[in-house]
Amino acid sequence: MTDTQIFEPDGRAIPFVDEGDGPVKLVLIQGRDLAADVLGVVSHYLAEEAGFHVLRIGHRAEAKREEVSLDDRVEDALAVIEHVGLGDTWVGGHGFGGTVARAFALAHADRVNGLALLAVEESDIPLAPVMPVLIIQGTKDIDAPFANGEQLQSTAPERASVKSIDGADHLFPMTHPIETAVVIEEYLDWD
Repeated sequence: MTDTQIFEPDGRAIPFVDEGDGPVKLVLIQGRDLAADVLGVVSHYLAEEAGFHVLRIGHRAEAKREEVSLDDRVEDALAVIEHVGLGDTWVGGHGFGGTVARAFALAHADRVNGLALLAVEESDIPLAPVMPVLIIQGTKDIDAPFANGEQLQSTAPERASVKSIDGADHLFPMTHPIETAVVIEEYLDWD
């Protein structure tokens, strides 16, 4: 696997992993408060086996008294994307990372080809208009229930698709990484 790098715009320490160099570009934003790198194997598979260019972005550490806002996290993602030199790309994430991706797509729609959302959180952030949306949910996820994905899909049924990882809980990108990666590959490979 590729090593984690740290990008420090304006003193912010934002971890990221950049791997692959294929024509399909995908930014994946990690969920927060998870000790494990839940998207690592999925990302590596997509870069090595599917030939994607995958940029995986983590979250900067939060100071105890000061929480990093959603807008700050969107700007962190933009800073890393620009640092790496990506133009337009698919953007997605796991759990809260998907919420950041949704906010990113609203703020920077001209840079986003589509969304790939894994374990959709309940959120009032709408989908950005026009772009396609892939939603992947674990059927046994109690943290981000399958119904969350169906609810989000119902807001844009003509362009949003829900795929399931049968028997999988919230950490399905880690427990079912190849199955998850294949769903993403098959959906995004046409782009």
